[in-house]
Amino acid sequence: MRAGAAPGIVPAVTQTPPEPAPRRHQTRQRARILAWLRATDSHPTALQTHEALVEELPNLSLGTVYRNLEVLVSEGAIDEVASAGAGVRYDGNPKPHHHFICESCGAIDDLHLQAPPELARKLRRARGRTARRIRIDFYGLCEACELHGSKTGTGR
Repeated sequence: MRAGAAPGIVPAVTQTPPEPAPRRHQTRQRARILAWLRATDSHPTALQTHEALVEELPNLSLGTVYRNLEVLVSEGAIDEVASAGAGVRYDGNPKPHHHFICESCGAIDDLHLQAPPELARKLRRARGRTARRIRIDFYGLCEACELHGSKTGTGR
């Protein structure tokens, strides 16, 4: 018990949100990876990111791409998106949005829909938690896979 607190009374604990990861020195490679991710809506893998940039940056290794993607995710500059059968993909769109993920081909489409505000309120009432942001991922078949009768995940 803290000094000065009355016996039997527990002082309130004030919680502060966690500090964002410290900003690291912006390398030329990291800046180029971020710029490329911001310019594409394909939600690429680390390997696809490497393949797209290695001609422009011949000394860029796949390990460097992975490390820089990790830093960009920890800084909140990009998001990770789990895809059907294709592992982790990366999203360079910093604006709040949701995703539709095809369970057959792995395609990821951005959905610019408003999250129902009652979701955050219900979470607060039921669990005592506060959502800072909401991202909803919808899973199903894209139009092309539906037309071709795809049923199982094959990855893209």
